[in-house]
Amino acid sequence: MNVSLTEYTCTGRVLFHMKKNQESARLGAQLDYVGRGRAEPRSAPDIPNPDVYRPRPIYFAPAEMELWGHSRDARYLRCGLISFDVNVVQERLGIPESMGRFAAPRLRFSDDRLWTLIKLLTDAIDDSDPTAQLYGDSLTAAIAARLFERPKEVKGNECGLSAIQLKDAMSYLEAKLPARVELATLVKLAGLSVSYYSRAFKTSTGLAPYQWQLRARVERAKELLMNTNLCLEDIADATGFADAVHFGRKFRKMTGATPGAWRLDRLT
Repeated sequence: MNVSLTEYTCTGRVLFHMKKNQESARLGAQLDYVGRGRAEPRSAPDIPNPDVYRPRPIYFAPAEMELWGHSRDARYLRCGLISFDVNVVQERLGIPESMGRFAAPRLRFSDDRLWTLIKLLTDAIDDSDPTAQLYGDSLTAAIAARLFERPKEVKGNECGLSAIQLKDAMSYLEAKLPARVELATLVKLAGLSVSYYSRAFKTSTGLAPYQWQLRARVERAKELLMNTNLCLEDIADATGFADAVHFGRKFRKMTGATPGAWRLDRLT
């Protein structure tokens, strides 16, 4: 497996051709993004990604597939990329089953465990400690095992929201940011019961509704940290946090850095 980390700061619309390898599939994870709209992989420059956005987006592209990266108005992007020969990895891991399903691309999906493993691996790229090799080998094995895991059968009570229901929920939550949104409002919008909706929302996004909104507020805060000179107190107020202390605590828990350190790291 070859691992790389891409990080850049820019302004405005972005469209770039993502290099391919004739023999290597690609697994990419968006580790951090600041900008208007969404950064997304596309199968053609002028064809938007058809898959509904989910937090911590990941994509899988088979060998030889053409890909383009696109954003309507990007400010900052950090992305981890792993390229590998599916057959070689399958042989090394001793996976006997057919991997025919990996002939199909997945341009946007969500898997918190897989995303975390990719982040840990990219964080270790420049680690000079002698144990880093074994650490990296362990992470790549865990990533491959997770990626090649046979999909679990979805039980009747574990179905997610329909594409339209999920899109309506995302649009409503984003339009109301940073205001508080009652679960009852989302339930009414979808025409479902409260208990069913909560389970279906988490099945579709990997997050409970309140977690999704909290993450969206932190993403909005990142935009303000990158693009304005507002103090932390003003950013906290603009994104619906009680004060700078509350904002800093939630931000650090989600990103691993304080707002001030995060801003300094990306502006220097």
